[in-house]
Amino acid sequence: MHGPLPQDTSTTDTSALSPRAVGLATLALSVGSFGIGTGEFAIMGLLPQVSGDLNVSAPDVGHLISAYAMGVVVGAPLITVLAARASRRILLFALMAVFVLGNLASALAPGYLSLTFFRFLTGLPHGAYFGIAALVAASMVGPKKRGQAIGHVMLGLTVAALIGNPVATWLGQWLGWRSAFATVAIIGAATIGMLAVYLPRQIGLETSNAARELSGFARGQVWLTLATGAIGFGGLFAVFSYVAPTVTEVTGLSSSAVPVALAAIGVGMILGNLAGGWLADRALMPGIAAILVWSALVLAAFPFTAHHAWLAMINLVLIGTTVGLGPALQIRLMDVAADAQTLAAAMNHSAFNLANALGAWLGGVVITANYGWTSTAWVGAVLAVGGLLVFGVSAMLHAGGRASNRVAA
Repeated sequence: MHGPLPQDTSTTDTSALSPRAVGLATLALSVGSFGIGTGEFAIMGLLPQVSGDLNVSAPDVGHLISAYAMGVVVGAPLITVLAARASRRILLFALMAVFVLGNLASALAPGYLSLTFFRFLTGLPHGAYFGIAALVAASMVGPKKRGQAIGHVMLGLTVAALIGNPVATWLGQWLGWRSAFATVAIIGAATIGMLAVYLPRQIGLETSNAARELSGFARGQVWLTLATGAIGFGGLFAVFSYVAPTVTEVTGLSSSAVPVALAAIGVGMILGNLAGGWLADRALMPGIAAILVWSALVLAAFPFTAHHAWLAMINLVLIGTTVGLGPALQIRLMDVAADAQTLAAAMNHSAFNLANALGAWLGGVVITANYGWTSTAWVGAVLAVGGLLVFGVSAMLHAGGRASNRVAA
């Protein structure tokens, strides 16, 4: 069992906040996570449309996914450290404004190279927004409800996979892929308005400092936990990134079935998010190991099920459940980060988006090498095993440290 989540160091008085006020503020934060999630995932369902319109190959469009992910990887630590002295409230507005502008620019991009740059730009505020939103949500409730509050913010991300991504795909197929990014920009603008109205003015005024946040990088367990996510989570994105052409070329379904496939993954992601949190609360370290083993198994099964419509859809639900690694590693990272809470919360999303970039890139490599669309699942299974090996090192060091503490006592 893991210890309690580290307390945020803020001194905000939340005793005067009503449950309704907390609920509306959390909803506003969750709408932001829904918009960001929809914007991140939209390109995956529109891969054929973007490929045809810009006259580039499907693996090249996969690199757009990697560009966004690298924006997250770079932006999360950079923004967290450089803007440490700014209030979290101001940062939330600024980050969402950058997100809106990035999506508008993506919708208007004249070509592949400019779109690649704009996807990178749009990814910059992603990790910092989720990290700060999680801390702000936690600051509005008591210590025993912090995990639940963070879960409500993250719910927007999983709902994006279930509803936002299929709707964006359908919209992009109907009106063109650019309309999907324009719609995401509208959701971001709505988030800014909701935050202005519903986020209590005494919330999010806390600041940090660069030295405190950077101290997290001196901890080996922080790096091992980040590496576990960056490698082990890549399997989901190796398959997810190319699900549209896989469903049409391998499963033999029409393009109208792509939103259904995306919704199947979304259902799995919601189930996995709930299961991952449940496991983390009861047995954190064994739970992380179990999720990684499960990931390897369900990914390895996909090449055998992808040729049959119903089996493929069921397998995609199961692959979606591997997202349960997210809440478990978030808690683990907060446990080992000590005073670097903002950086830890943001870097978790950097790790997962590095996994996004790695999975999409390696998936594109095997497709380009003519191993077939389902070869991405074998890549995913190998990544899950790689994450398990890294986590094994972390777990052994963790057990060794606890044994040393008992001897010293």
